[in-house]
Amino acid sequence: MLELGKADSAGTGAGVVPVLRDGTVIAALHGRASKQPGTATIGAQTCVLEQSKGELTARLAGESDGTARLRACRTSVWRSAWTVELEGTPVEVEKVSLWTGTHRYLTGGRVIAETGSTGGWTPRPTLTAEPDLPVHHQVFLLWLETVLRPTGDGGVAIGDGGSCDGGGRGGD
Repeated sequence: MLELGKADSAGTGAGVVPVLRDGTVIAALHGRASKQPGTATIGAQTCVLEQSKGELTARLAGESDGTARLRACRTSVWRSAWTVELEGTPVEVEKVSLWTGTHRYLTGGRVIAETGSTGGWTPRPTLTAEPDLPVHHQVFLLWLETVLRPTGDGGVAIGDGGSCDGGGRGGD
C-alpha cells in the first residue's frame, strides 16, 4: 500500500511530499509554482507532472512537452467524472464511497487499484494496487487522488475546474 506522506517529512526536504510504502520513501512529489510543472522522483526516474484545463499528464523528464505517458482527464465537472489512460491502457474511475471520497480503478472490469485514507484529523490518501501495476502508475494514481478529493494537499493537488474539452461541463 502506498501512502501520501506529510509535506517536508521523512527526510524529503522543504516543499516535497513523500510517497511511502510501509514507512519507506519510494517516491517524492516536488511542488510547483503557479503554472509550472511539478515532478515525481521515483528511484532514479523523474516524471514531469503537468495540468491543463482539467487534464493531468505525466511524462519522463527529457521527453517532449506534448508527450503524455499517463493521462487523467475530467469528463464531467458536475459529476466529478474522470477517465485515465496508463501508457495506452484505458482505466475506469469509479467512486466507492461519497462519504469517504474513495475510488476504485478498473481495467476491463478488473480492479487494479483502490484508494483509502490514513484516518485521523488530517487524513492522507492511500492506494492499494495489484502487485504487477508499475510503481510510476501507482504514484500517478495517488497524485490523481489528491485532485479527486476536495481536501487534497494544496502543495500536490492540481485542478482548475475545467475539462478536457475546454467547455467546463464535459458533455453533461
